[in-house]
Amino acid sequence: MPGNSQRRGAVRRTGSKKGATVGSGGQRRKGLEGKGPTPKAEDRPQHKAFRGSGAGGGETGRGGARAAGAPPRRRRAPGASEVVSGRNAVVEALRAGVPVATLYVAGRVDSDDRVREALKTAGERGIPILETPRGELDRLTDGAVHQGLAIQVPAYTYAHPGDLVDPERPGVPLVVALDSITDPRNLGAIIRSVAAFGGHGVVVPERRSAGVTAAAWKTSAGAAARVPVAQATNLTRTLQDFRKAGFFVIGLDMDGDVALPDLALADEPLVIVVGSEGKGLSRLVRETCDQIVSVPMAGGMESLNAGVATGIALYEVARRRAANVTP
Repeated sequence: MPGNSQRRGAVRRTGSKKGATVGSGGQRRKGLEGKGPTPKAEDRPQHKAFRGSGAGGGETGRGGARAAGAPPRRRRAPGASEVVSGRNAVVEALRAGVPVATLYVAGRVDSDDRVREALKTAGERGIPILETPRGELDRLTDGAVHQGLAIQVPAYTYAHPGDLVDPERPGVPLVVALDSITDPRNLGAIIRSVAAFGGHGVVVPERRSAGVTAAAWKTSAGAAARVPVAQATNLTRTLQDFRKAGFFVIGLDMDGDVALPDLALADEPLVIVVGSEGKGLSRLVRETCDQIVSVPMAGGMESLNAGVATGIALYEVARRRAANVTP
């Protein structure tokens, strides 16, 4: 009817009533395409597990800041398997017979003696070898320097502190106990020093202490496979148990009763207790020690890195024991 097009709400229709005359823009085809596997809960920003995993907040630096371009760090559940990366760490772990689930090798990796040894050892032991794109290997190792090699190992099995009191083991017992050492790299360095100087093992508290993680494995350069690490429910009581078993307990601290060169207990069964760089030994642990020993340093230096101080103390004990051995 003339004039109807001027009514409010009137729309002039043209063409067929069978639908739009323009194309769908590929929307129907895209809707049929697969979107890949569903991501894990901790990888989905909308899921509450994402907020609790640390992936959304960033915990890799002071103040929670993450370096630009760094992949998100993933928290591993207790008892989960670990990924050890780096050519030296991988080869040492394979040499030590660590149970390895998988060997990952980057595609087109620059081969050297360590890579060839890793491939040969894995083949002889029947360990699956997976050639992995470097981007995927970066993700598996949380962005660590892997040098084209990584292995997946089961969760570390801790010993009991009593296992380190073994009268049948040759040599004078030597154990290192850690008090509030929270950096796994320090733990790895200490394990390596214990292996180098003939120590019998390491004791760490169950709480507020670094554990044998991938970072500790790598820093130890495979020594974690040879040196037992025991967990103590209560470090003070464990040290008291060592004393009852005939050990002397000495603590490393800058305000020591005696300097390391004057240590007279080197030939005795020893537990060397190392505290954190900042707080040192806790009060109860300090009171449990038979003697507090300091490492002499030049003026102006207040403390040493825990791993360095432990290595110096272990070297001095080993040197004194070797000097007192009659030929």
